[in-house]
Amino acid sequence: MENNKFTVLKKGVQEIIDLIASKNSKEATNKLVEVSEGLDELLDFAEEDADLIEISKYQVLLNQLQQKIIALNGHI
Repeated sequence: MENNKFTVLKKGVQEIIDLIASKNSKEATNKLVEVSEGLDELLDFAEEDADLIEISKYQVLLNQLQQKIIALNGHI
């Protein structure tokens, strides 16, 4: 799998983090869904163990970001 795919994921995750920091939970949620769908697509076509490990790291990170968004919504 190309590193380019993970570069796109990394940029998407950074956008989510920036949106959370600016307290824009709606856009952060939308971006989270978009990035999660891309991650699911990568998972569907992953063949190498190293790719699966990298994907699992992103899954954990996205779950943590989702919790941050939920917490942000609770403070509005």
